[in-house]
Amino acid sequence: MSIKTPDWVKNAVFYQIFPDRFARGKSTIKGQWIASTLEGWDATPTLQGYKGGNLWGVIDKLDYLVDLGINAIYFTPIFQSASNHRYHTHDYYQIDPLLGGNVAFEALLEAAHQKNIKVVLDGVFNHASRGFFFFNDILENGPHSPWLDWFKIHKWPLSAYDGDKPANYASWVDNRALPEFNHDNPQVKEYIMQVAEYWLQKGIDGWRLDVPNEVTTPGFWSEFRDRVKDINPEAYIVGEIWEDATPWLDGKQFDGVMNYRFTEPTIAFTAGDRYVREYAQENLTPYPPLSAAEYASKIEHLLQRHDWEIQLTQLNLLDSHDTSRLLTAVGEDKSSMHLATVMLFTFPGAPSIFYGDEVGLPGGKDPDSRRVFPEPQQWDVETLEYHKELIALRHKYACLRTGTYKVLYANESIYAFARILDSEIVIVAINIDDNSATVRFPVSELASQPDSVIYGKGRMTWHSAEEMQELEITLPARNSVMVS
Repeated sequence: MSIKTPDWVKNAVFYQIFPDRFARGKSTIKGQWIASTLEGWDATPTLQGYKGGNLWGVIDKLDYLVDLGINAIYFTPIFQSASNHRYHTHDYYQIDPLLGGNVAFEALLEAAHQKNIKVVLDGVFNHASRGFFFFNDILENGPHSPWLDWFKIHKWPLSAYDGDKPANYASWVDNRALPEFNHDNPQVKEYIMQVAEYWLQKGIDGWRLDVPNEVTTPGFWSEFRDRVKDINPEAYIVGEIWEDATPWLDGKQFDGVMNYRFTEPTIAFTAGDRYVREYAQENLTPYPPLSAAEYASKIEHLLQRHDWEIQLTQLNLLDSHDTSRLLTAVGEDKSSMHLATVMLFTFPGAPSIFYGDEVGLPGGKDPDSRRVFPEPQQWDVETLEYHKELIALRHKYACLRTGTYKVLYANESIYAFARILDSEIVIVAINIDDNSATVRFPVSELASQPDSVIYGKGRMTWHSAEEMQELEITLPARNSVMVS
């Protein structure tokens, strides 16, 4: 079977937005409800507190995103919910009123598309919430509810709130606030399929699927793909799967996954023992430190796992709403952040920035990783500038988006590779050591010898040695260089 994934994703730079914390804007439209009780915008975030960020605020910041070079947004959940992160879905057909409701989303979608920015929504289809109508009916009517087989009820009575009693129904990671759907029920499956179709028909550009590996009904995600692609063949389907995602990346289900298998070795290599282990978690442990050779081995194995068409639509990231922010996790070592970002924007797949990373926003584990987007006077301008520069290079050089990936050298602290597309070649080299370094090695199978520095500090010099071409690279301590 020939695998086909969305072409626009291969050329995308994503920006992940946690809506409650990104920006607050105002609307004069009648019926826009304003919360009367919010946490202070600049106060330390708490697990349950709301800041009041909304979609009107995102609209106000679209020009900032365009200037940064962003052409795709991934939103964490925005449907009506009784939680600031909105993974506790109440109504899959209503945008949360605190975000501005459906009218704000329609305005956002139109404004984003006018600026050639795609919009991907978060589909939380493994579980609903206690406030979801069908489950709430069960809480109200018990065994008399007509919706019992929408969920996995074990016995009576249900205990939806009292943790001293058994919940008596299946819930995600035993969190009784999140009752799991019974996906084997044809009505449940059809409901989820229609939700996906509805928002695609409204104009969204794809779905990010929350914990889709926990939906085990045979054929579920294949049917999901078929119905999504019937509406928009270029719609993006990306799953949140932390482990090896091979079973879901067969071309019949997802176009890609959140590529934490790239995240982990990349941080382990670029940060090394600067990584603060208290910020690790069960499914993301970027240690022990990796040498260049060890990193090359992991990356080459990763690139061999999936069809190339799938590789080009993986969603690559360094952190997210589910992890500590990279800057904090590496002890605020800016060189580690910088080197990892260079690797992010030169790797096959779509790079994704977690809002605020580009201006040096720190943050530990949830909820600290979900701080509000800072005011300009608090931005790290140097970090912002190199993000802009790397994004611009990715847009300029097609080989950095869809070119093949060839490791040229990997030894101790020096890692060098080429991205190749026809006659266009960009060579990237980084030095993770605290000392400057010079290496010289033979290079074959390159159609040209690029040597014009387009980014970073250092130099590359070509030498002819008998019938072999050799490349000499000199790099300052903890630095990178790119040539074309």
